[in-house]
Amino acid sequence: MIATIPARLRLDNAANIYPASMSKHYSSLYRMQVTLTDPVDTHILQTALLHVSERIPTFRCTLHSGAFWWYLHRCNALPSVQPVKPLKHFSFKDQDGLLYRVSADGRAILLDVFHALADGNGAMCFLLTLAGEYIRLRYGVTIGYNSMVWDPKDRPAYAEVEDSFKTVFSGRHGKLEKNVDAYHIGGHTLPFLGVKDLRAVLQANEVKKVCREYGCTVTELITAAMLWALQEEHRQDPSSRKRSVLKVSVPVNLRPHYGSRTVRNFSSYVNLGVDIKGGYYSFAQLVNAVKMQKANDLRKEQLEPKIAANVELEEMLLVRLLPLKIKHPIIDIINLLHGDRFCSQTLSNIGNITLPEEMQSYVTDIDFSLGRQRGNSGAFSCVSYGGKMYIHMTRKIQEDRFETAFLQQLSSLGLTIGTQVSNLA
Repeated sequence: MIATIPARLRLDNAANIYPASMSKHYSSLYRMQVTLTDPVDTHILQTALLHVSERIPTFRCTLHSGAFWWYLHRCNALPSVQPVKPLKHFSFKDQDGLLYRVSADGRAILLDVFHALADGNGAMCFLLTLAGEYIRLRYGVTIGYNSMVWDPKDRPAYAEVEDSFKTVFSGRHGKLEKNVDAYHIGGHTLPFLGVKDLRAVLQANEVKKVCREYGCTVTELITAAMLWALQEEHRQDPSSRKRSVLKVSVPVNLRPHYGSRTVRNFSSYVNLGVDIKGGYYSFAQLVNAVKMQKANDLRKEQLEPKIAANVELEEMLLVRLLPLKIKHPIIDIINLLHGDRFCSQTLSNIGNITLPEEMQSYVTDIDFSLGRQRGNSGAFSCVSYGGKMYIHMTRKIQEDRFETAFLQQLSSLGLTIGTQVSNLA
């Protein structure tokens, strides 16, 4: 089955920054979790994992350094279910070279992913397919598969593992967007690799009601609430040199826009925010500002040039001929100069998950957490399932004023919120 897919795939256009920026202090990781009604049988989960990793063959790959680029290289290692470990930099050798880890903890199936392998949508597809196969094997139910839960018996197609950036944007002329440095939250950094996680659970019907009142989407509402909390943090910041631009970086899933089926990285981003040099904004004004910017920045005329510019840069003859030993630090420096500097926080929203009907009675919760950030104090991630919205607020500083202000703003909108604090690392 795997033989239909090339043994070596060059990292997609968005993935090259992740091995370039990886160090003992940082690697771009995130965690996804499916919670079931019964404790997980690890032996059945192991069988399901072997089936699904064969169906989605990039999850049987390791990271290989070539002369000029990094590659996903198929390896002989078989993935195994492991005990839960902290969400921090992990040695790929511990996973026999694999770029992810599957764990079981009570009723939960967890998936930790190195971002070079897949973005959130691709990894969620893998996790939900794994959960579907586990449920099929354990309970003997017939699964009605959908776009996020795949049939493990199907043959993998090249379109599922392609670099869609190259498929869609190769040959186009692009233009990099202009940005200004954004305000960053200060605080006391947690000990080496530490990550605090605050989980909030909201009622989806309440969130939708507030969205209707403001005429906005869920992502726009959450972004505006984050900007409100950033204003409160900025207001209390005693620094005389604090920047006035508040920005939330919001990843954009490109698959529905271009008909892509890849499980690798295929997303861009929009930076949404305000400049408070002239004064602070009301919440309604923040919602309107976010709506207008998002509508403008998601236009193809705005979105496509900056994506094409990155692909165009990678395809330049001079860049292609540079040895990886030289490219590596250059890519890292570019990431430092043009990455988290331009945003105050990140919001990654997977959206609403619709499982096949046969799975719904076995799955209680679905969660998504981002790991420790390199340049920012933290990041938000959210996913909705079964009438609930799960927001994870991770941070690498001790102070939680920003997260508290965010939740207070949501509460002031009439939303019912349940919270839970944990350590991811």
